Amino acid sequence: MRAPEAAPRSPGASRHPPRASGRARGFTLIEVLVALTIVAVALAAGMRSVARSSDAATLLKHRTLALWVAQNRLATAQLANPWPAPGIRAGGAEQARTQFVWHETVEGTPNPAFRKIEITVADPAMPDYVLARLVGYLGQSAQP
Repeated sequence: MRAPEAAPRSPGASRHPPRASGRARGFTLIEVLVALTIVAVALAAGMRSVARSSDAATLLKHRTLALWVAQNRLATAQLANPWPAPGIRAGGAEQARTQFVWHETVEGTPNPAFRKIEITVADPAMPDYVLARLVGYLGQSAQP
C-alpha cells in the first residue's frame, strides 16, 4: 500500500501556520538589555557577598591563631621558674606560618603569692589593632 500524497503547495506558502498579527516573535533589544542589567547587578551583589565572607573567614583565622599565641605565652609564664617579674615584655611569635607580635604586662596583686598577666597579640603590619587579648593569674608555688 502506498501512502496518500499530500496536496501540492503553492510556491509562496509557508510551513508555519499564519500568525494573528504581522509582528515578529521574540524579545526586543531593550528587553534583552534590561534582563542583562538585572543579571549583572545580581552577579555583582553575589561577588561582593563572597568577598566579604572570605574576608571574615581570614580575620577569624588570624584571631584564632593570635589567641593560640596568647595561650602559649600564658602557659610559658605559668611554667617559668622563677616566675616572671613584674614589668612589660614584647616579642614575636609564629603560628601556622603567620607572624604575630605580642606584648605582656605582669603586675602584682594584693596577694603577694599571685601575679596578674595581660597578653595582647597583633599583626606586625598593624601592631595597634589587637587580634587577641588574654588575662590570667600566676600563682607562686610553695617552696619546700
